[in-house]
Order: sequence, then structure tokens, then C-alpha cells
Amino acid sequence: MSLNHHLSFFPMPIMRTCVVVTLNLIFILFQTLFAQSADEIIRRSENAIKGETSQGTFRMTVVTEDFTRTMEMDSWWVGNEKALIVIKSPKRDAGNKTLKVNNELWMYLRNTETTIKIPPSMMLQSWNGSDFTNDDLVRESNVAKDYAKKILGEEEIEHERSWKIELLPNSNAPVVWGKLLYWVRTSDFLPARVDFYDEKGTLIRTMAYSNHKTLGGRKLPTKWSMINQKKRGSRTDFEILDVKFDIKISDRIFSFRELERGSY
Repeated sequence: MSLNHHLSFFPMPIMRTCVVVTLNLIFILFQTLFAQSADEIIRRSENAIKGETSQGTFRMTVVTEDFTRTMEMDSWWVGNEKALIVIKSPKRDAGNKTLKVNNELWMYLRNTETTIKIPPSMMLQSWNGSDFTNDDLVRESNVAKDYAKKILGEEEIEHERSWKIELLPNSNAPVVWGKLLYWVRTSDFLPARVDFYDEKGTLIRTMAYSNHKTLGGRKLPTKWSMINQKKRGSRTDFEILDVKFDIKISDRIFSFRELERGSY
């Protein structure tokens, strides 16, 4: 008996319904797999440059049309929960510190021996006059958890094929951006570029990753350039000089008492 003979037993409306349902199920499955892929790509990209814990030395150079200034710092990180940044140079800033524990942020100014608590409303404020914000330096928001993600396609960024992923904030997430566009290299899951948009959809700044090296046993982009899209000629280059990942870090380092003691 032929296939056509078998199909003739089913009225056409029922056949159309079956086809539509099947196509819808395939579409839903495809969307689910695509969303899971976007989550996995972002998770791997974030983990590649963060680790569970890390300790390192960094150089930050602020570039404007009028001046350039550089500072070096040491930092200790435990996930997104704890961070301590201690400025080493220049001399006038040496000993200034930034401490984050959970959702609280403090800055210690060595010259005046004062400690200032930074409220959540100031997380978008510039950190030490740079194009990085308080949120950037202490990782208040968590890209992997706080945003819904969708792959928009693939593009070349600095001659590297990269996934282009849109991130929109989840409801009630403690984030400061209205949208992110995040490019991740397909070859090694390292971040290539991030565009930051405000709640009105205006592009505010761009993070470009470059100068890949092996540090701390990992291949990393060791230069992170935050380009200010609202001020012509303004950017901040954040360079990793040395870093160690997934090491044991004492909780004592993140204590309020340690914040106000002498230099490290």
C-alpha cells in the first residue's frame, strides 16, 4: 500500500494542524538550545578572565585630549563577592584602597585617613577619574546571572570570528546598564568586545580586549581598553602585568580593620 494511500485516511485539516504543531515544537526546541548556548558562551567567557579567586598587579592609564596619567595597583578577588584594590603608584595616590564585601563598597583615602562608604546610587560614578566605574572595579553586577542572553549572529572582531550576543537585564537585577552587546571569540571563548548602552538605548562606552598572552596558566587578553563614546579622545587602558588564579586568599584581607591599616 502506498504512502499516499495511508495519508488519505487523515483529513487535510488534521494534517495541517499536525504539521504546524511539529514546526512550533521544533522552533521552541531550537530557541531553547540557542538560549542555553548563549548562557554557556558568556559563562565560559567570564570564567576565563576571572576564575574563582585571583590576585594580580595591574597598570591603569587614563587618556584624554588634555592629559595622560598612569597608576599601578594590586588587587585580590573572590568571585563577585569580595574585592580589595590597593593603589601602589603614583606616590600621591599610593595607599588608597577600594574594598567590596557583598553589596557594600568602601574607599579609604590614605592622606586624610578617612573611609568613605559608597552608596549603590554611585556605582556608575568614575573610579579614580577613569572611564571605569565603581561597578566595573568591584564587579557589583554579574553578567552571567543578571542578564537574559540571545545570540544575534557572528561577526569578525579584530580578525577573529566572534559570537554577537545581546544581554538584557533581568527584572530586579542589580544592574546599571539597559543593554549590553557582548562579542566572544569562537576559537577560545575569550571576550572580544562589549558595548554598554543606557536605559534609553544610547551607546555610552565600549570595552575592547587585546594583547593576548599566557598569564597565571591561562591565555588572556592582557589589555582592556574602555573607550568613552560620549567624550572624544577619552579612554582608559587596563593592563594585566601579573595574575594568579584559583588561589587561597585569607578573609582577613577583606576586613574593615585591614582596609584602614598601613600599606601591603
